[in-house]
Amino acid sequence: MVTASRSARKPSTTPRYIAIAAQVRDRILVDQLGPHTLLPSERELAELHQVSRMTARQALSLLENEGVVYRRPPRGTFVAEPPVRFHIGSFSEEVSRLGRHPAAKLLWAEHQEPTPSVRLALELDDGAAVHVFHRLRTVDDVPFALETTFLPADLTPGILDLADEGSLWATLRDRYGIELSRSTAVLESIVLDDSSSAQLNVRPGSAGTLLTRTTFGADGRRVEFARDVYRADRASFEVSVDLS
Repeated sequence: MVTASRSARKPSTTPRYIAIAAQVRDRILVDQLGPHTLLPSERELAELHQVSRMTARQALSLLENEGVVYRRPPRGTFVAEPPVRFHIGSFSEEVSRLGRHPAAKLLWAEHQEPTPSVRLALELDDGAAVHVFHRLRTVDDVPFALETTFLPADLTPGILDLADEGSLWATLRDRYGIELSRSTAVLESIVLDDSSSAQLNVRPGSAGTLLTRTTFGADGRRVEFARDVYRADRASFEVSVDLS
């Protein structure tokens, strides 16, 4: 009686473009290919893996959406700069910790009556006001994020007149003596609208990450609420949990 070999493997059900993308990703890692290294073209990938140009194009599009590569027709496809890995916290302090140069461009700043959602997030009384900053954040002059930060006006008198290039957290500590104790955040995947895409210098409809953050002072008061939109191809976030 003939029995099937135990070593026989079932055909892979992984779509070819995903398998090809994985091989390109592994090659970048294993061969330690540096940023801006030229990668095989669609035609070369198609010939190497014996697939159609369309399948090769899907593989490269997947890697582009992940931020692993970037494409510059007709020059080709290149290894992208690695994303900046953030902890939840101050943009300026996180970027500086990595040895990069953070900067902020103020798009507008206002004294406002908070919307119901902002009032709830900051647990403000009726009639309370907020100071709002909307800034474009860059790393080494590359656009990374659009920040909208809400601060209780009674805690931050005169803050709209201060320089806006650096960390608002540092301003809260150094200028207003507010000791920050903890920050909580929610991360969501979004599609960037046309305006955000233009400001962040990416194609309309590109992937983004929405970070919604609430920061507390040492006395337990909510001192900051922020809605930050990041380019998904340039930023990643590291979260750690103490399980002891």
